[in-house]
Amino acid sequence: MYNSDLRGKPRKRDTYWSTDMTVKATTMLSEADGYDLLRQFNVPAPAFEIVQTPDDAAKAATKIGYPVVMKIVSPQIIHKSDAGGVIVGIKTDAEAKEAFNKIVTSAKAYDASAEIKGVIVEEMAKSGLELIIGGKIDPAFGRVLTFGLGGTLVEFYKDVGIRLLPCDDEDIRSLIHQIKAYTLIRGYRGQAPLDEEFLFQTLKNACDFFEKNVNVVEFDINPLRLYEKGGCAVDARVIVQDEPVELPAHYDPAKIVPLDYYKPRSVAVIGASDDPTKMGYAVFRNILQFPGKVYPVNNKRDEIQGVKCYPTLSDIPGHVDMVVITVPAQLVPAIMSECGLKGVKMAVVITAGFKEMDEDGRALETRMVEIAKNYGIRIVGPNCLGLILPPFKLDTTYVSTSPLPGDIAFISQSGAIVNAVVGISLSEGSEMGYSEVVSVGNQCDLDFLDYMSYAARDPHTKSIILYVEEIKNGVAFMEMAKEITQTKPIVAIKAGSSKRGQAAAASHTGSLSGSFDVYMEAFRKCGVVPVKTLPGAFQVAKALGDLKKPLTGRRAVVITNAGGFAVLSNDYAETWGIEIIDLPKHIIDELNTFLPPFWNKNNPIDLLGDATEARFRGVFDVLCKNEDLWDMAILVNFPNKVLAPDRVAQILIDNSKRTDNLLVGTFVGGDCLKPGVDLLKKNNILVFEELEFTYRALGHLSWTADR
Repeated sequence: MYNSDLRGKPRKRDTYWSTDMTVKATTMLSEADGYDLLRQFNVPAPAFEIVQTPDDAAKAATKIGYPVVMKIVSPQIIHKSDAGGVIVGIKTDAEAKEAFNKIVTSAKAYDASAEIKGVIVEEMAKSGLELIIGGKIDPAFGRVLTFGLGGTLVEFYKDVGIRLLPCDDEDIRSLIHQIKAYTLIRGYRGQAPLDEEFLFQTLKNACDFFEKNVNVVEFDINPLRLYEKGGCAVDARVIVQDEPVELPAHYDPAKIVPLDYYKPRSVAVIGASDDPTKMGYAVFRNILQFPGKVYPVNNKRDEIQGVKCYPTLSDIPGHVDMVVITVPAQLVPAIMSECGLKGVKMAVVITAGFKEMDEDGRALETRMVEIAKNYGIRIVGPNCLGLILPPFKLDTTYVSTSPLPGDIAFISQSGAIVNAVVGISLSEGSEMGYSEVVSVGNQCDLDFLDYMSYAARDPHTKSIILYVEEIKNGVAFMEMAKEITQTKPIVAIKAGSSKRGQAAAASHTGSLSGSFDVYMEAFRKCGVVPVKTLPGAFQVAKALGDLKKPLTGRRAVVITNAGGFAVLSNDYAETWGIEIIDLPKHIIDELNTFLPPFWNKNNPIDLLGDATEARFRGVFDVLCKNEDLWDMAILVNFPNKVLAPDRVAQILIDNSKRTDNLLVGTFVGGDCLKPGVDLLKKNNILVFEELEFTYRALGHLSWTADR
């Protein structure tokens, strides 16, 4: 909806920024054009006029009303202050004329080739809290809104939050409350509160502006000055392109692969080998455990690893549902044609040498995909470790040992990470098994969405872990993830949090809302839980998968018989964002009726080392009657002679039936507490054996409560 009639319409020569050669050329509007565009959506801007002479500057300033600000208007001069192109506090006609001459002279000295379109004379906004509102197009997730503390030190403070559009009212209000500077908006140390409702409406208008102006690539309003009543946009940059911005496509359920594609009755390995140094050897060795029919294909052998071998796929007498391809890349298109004639449904292409290598490899991959589409074949990979479905004993990879079956689906953009998680499965035993393990490779056909969709429909899967480097279509990913997380948790490790190597952004908005931040906001919005380590991913996925009740907030009550653990709980809770609430007076009064007079009368509730079952049960009686005050109750136990661990566990089990809030056990003390831990696990009560990790895991779990 970019208004092509705006004054000072940018020309091709004004182009100054583009992300890469495939992106259409982009242009920054003049400040005046940016103001005009924002005003169409009721985003406040100062009165202004563009002038060409010193006398006109004085006339415009008189008309607007002193004091005024004057700035250079030049497409080539982006940072006006650096060029001496801004003068503030002009109070008279004489000062206006002098300022005009000084600004033009400084701009020419700064860049002699710059086109001077004039000087803008603006109403000088009074001082106020300086904020920033910005927007940019993320290639994966679409429109991103940025808001936070603004001004010249915006990158220094980095007190900003982001939201993905579209935003509802709750999203916008939570964004305002999220920044540390909200304390200043609310009123700090006796100062009057600022106009939060005006700010909310301005952010809402900015969202409307960004969504309806389909040619806008990026913008920032910095600063937006906020007052006790109202506010004003002091400066604005708007970057547009000639054609509408292409946004990522929506999730299309019709493209999801039927489940039977993943459940072959027969599998052939193209390039199977008897040579232990060959990939085809390891792949076929793993396929041998598959209970269906298996066929090695190699034109130089009659038998592979004790199984009759066929020279070509076509020579196999029976039907083949799935093939695993390990031969060189240049042979794969022809093999794909053979697969089509054979009626193969799915091809796992382990082979590398495609688009990840060079342009020839890209052309080879394109040809392979075209052939597969013509026959309706779906492709895993290429350049991947492969697909493992442990419940069906289907392992198409070349890992050294197949993982144990279980209830976690692991989908990875790294083959090396898949090797690691298989090892974790074997070291952890049956508690860490998998329902699906996928190395996605180049994702020339099947991608994250397809494998997530399989896990969502698979009855063996309780939870899903993703190792993510880059998601191509973030919009479709969010739509699918939001649907899946209603019934199954998704945990994600996002690689690439470092800012090293990122290109300099064209605006404050671009530098403040980096790619990693956008992923984190996308995860929050669709209910995906981010973690930083593999052990953390498995612990959180297991905990979420076993949860009978969702976590609804961060407010916690801690009950323990160990004073040291009470002190540590405060430290760990603060680190991981768990709010240990203050107990209201009426709760303390009721606890006083049955607890010893020397209990700590605080939260965490220290019941002392001689705590009996009656004390624990009495506390939970009070909590269950007042469950609106808390979201989770954490019982921290240690080995002692007073109370057996299975009796402590039974307290949690019994009270879990009395409340919809989350009850958690932390049993710190090793094997002597194992009876209690095992009993809690058997009854699907969340239990941990290390105190710090309890709060770390709960901090991750509470991410889902922030949606």
